[in-house]
Amino acid sequence: MESKDYLKDISEIKDLMNKSSRFISLSGLSGILAGIYALIGAAVAYWLVITYSNGILILDGQIYRLCMLTLSMVALLSIVTGIFLTTRKAKKHDAKIWDATSKRLVLNFLIPLVVGGLYILIILSQGKYGQSGGLMLIFYGLALVNASKYSIGDIRYLGYIQIILGLIGAWKPGFGFWLWVIGFGFMHIIYGTWMHFKYDRK
Repeated sequence: MESKDYLKDISEIKDLMNKSSRFISLSGLSGILAGIYALIGAAVAYWLVITYSNGILILDGQIYRLCMLTLSMVALLSIVTGIFLTTRKAKKHDAKIWDATSKRLVLNFLIPLVVGGLYILIILSQGKYGQSGGLMLIFYGLALVNASKYSIGDIRYLGYIQIILGLIGAWKPGFGFWLWVIGFGFMHIIYGTWMHFKYDRK
């Protein structure tokens, strides 16, 4: 009986250490909504390009600026939704939303994302936009993998998928838009649904 009690105590200590070193309040629902936002944004951008630019996107044109505005709105809505739902989940479980672990999570997520964003802006300013879709997926995937050390480890698999899609997009630039739709749209919905039923419903 004593050995069983010791094993139980060790298991509980291990769980507490794991929870203290990982931010586990991420919401699967926020992933689903981010995917829906991405699909809506992609549909709007596609409609703008096909309707007003004959399928050709000119970097210094008005349609390009509208597409970038749409993309920015998708990112903003995703961030706001993620913060709101994650905060609500943390309060529900009496967990801290902003502590040393969540700070490490945000820092490790932002480093690849910010560097990637700056690099993409640089190549866009040089008129090299064929690789932008693939690069977005690659750097976002790297950010997820990097942040997974301080959160639910399963998000690294989403990161791997995004990286693979991004590499395919770099290899076949003509499919960059549709790979972006798959990665940021459908994969977020699929993965968010899986995370919701695995973690959020407990």
